[in-house]
Amino acid sequence: MARPDLNLLVTLDVLLAEGSVARAARRLQLSPSAMSRQLARLRDATGDPLLVRAGRDLVPTPRALELGARVGQLVQDAEAVLRPAEALNLKRLARTFTVRCRDGFVENFGPALIARVGKEAPGVRLVFVPKTTKDSAPLRDGTVDLDTGVVGPSTGPEVRTQALFRDRFVGVVRKRHPLSRGKVTPTRYAASRHILVSQRGLDKGQVDDALEPLGLEREIVTVVGGFSEALALARGADLVATVPERHTGNLRAGLHSFPLPLAIPEITISLLWHPRLDADPAHRWLRSCVRDVCATTRSRR
Repeated sequence: MARPDLNLLVTLDVLLAEGSVARAARRLQLSPSAMSRQLARLRDATGDPLLVRAGRDLVPTPRALELGARVGQLVQDAEAVLRPAEALNLKRLARTFTVRCRDGFVENFGPALIARVGKEAPGVRLVFVPKTTKDSAPLRDGTVDLDTGVVGPSTGPEVRTQALFRDRFVGVVRKRHPLSRGKVTPTRYAASRHILVSQRGLDKGQVDDALEPLGLEREIVTVVGGFSEALALARGADLVATVPERHTGNLRAGLHSFPLPLAIPEITISLLWHPRLDADPAHRWLRSCVRDVCATTRSRR
C-alpha cells in the first residue's frame, strides 16, 4: 500500500478553512488549477468529495466536517515539531538526569552541583549511579545521560567528550602514620604497606611500574575496587592509599596527603555524553553546571 502524501494535510486544512479553491490557492501560493488537482488527490485519498458545490460556493461534506478539527490539530502539531525548540525555562523544567561517576565524585562535587541545580531548576532531579566499567553502552541505550571519567580505548568513538579538570595522584595516610612526618622518599614510600585500587582486581598498577626502574617494590596488602574503600582502610590502619587528589577531596578530610615521590602521569577527568543529546537545551545546561562546579570546587590538601 502506497504511503499517503502528508503534505495533503496542509492543503486539506486550508481548503476547509477557506471553503474556496481560489482563496486556498492564493493562501498557499498555488494556481487555481494546481489547487484543483490537489483537491482531486484529496478526494481519491479519502474516498469522499470533501467539498461540493452549493450555488457559487463550496460546502463541506459530513466527512470533511469530521476531519476538520483533527486535521487542524495535526497540522499544528507537525509545525511545532519542525519549529526550533523554545527557549529553555529552567524554573518550569521537570526532568530527571542520570549521572554515572566513580566514587569520590559525588562526595566532592555533588553538594555544590545539587545546590546549583536546585537553585536554577528546582524541578530537576539528579540520579547518581556508580561507574563500575568504562563501557559506553549505558550512554548509547539512554540509561545514563551523563558520564564522568577518563577517556580510554573502551570509550565509544561516537561519544562526545569535554575535559573537566586535570588530576594528579597523591599518597594518603592517617595522621599517626610514619609517612605523615618528614620527607617522603621513594624508599620510605615503597617500604610502607599499601592499598591498591583496581576495579579489575589487578595485582599491580602505575605506581609499581614507576618503582621498578628504581629497583624498588612495594608491599600490597589488599586490593579494593574504589577510592572510598581505600581511604576508609587508610583511615583505620597504617596503610597507604594512592588516589587522585581533586577527585577525592572531601573523602580525604582528616587524613594526611602528600605528593608522590614518583613520576606518575596526571589524568584528565572528562565529561562524556551521547551525540543525540548534544543539542538538547536542558542537557547543555546541565553540562555547563557540571563544568562550572568542577572548575570552582577545590581539593583538600
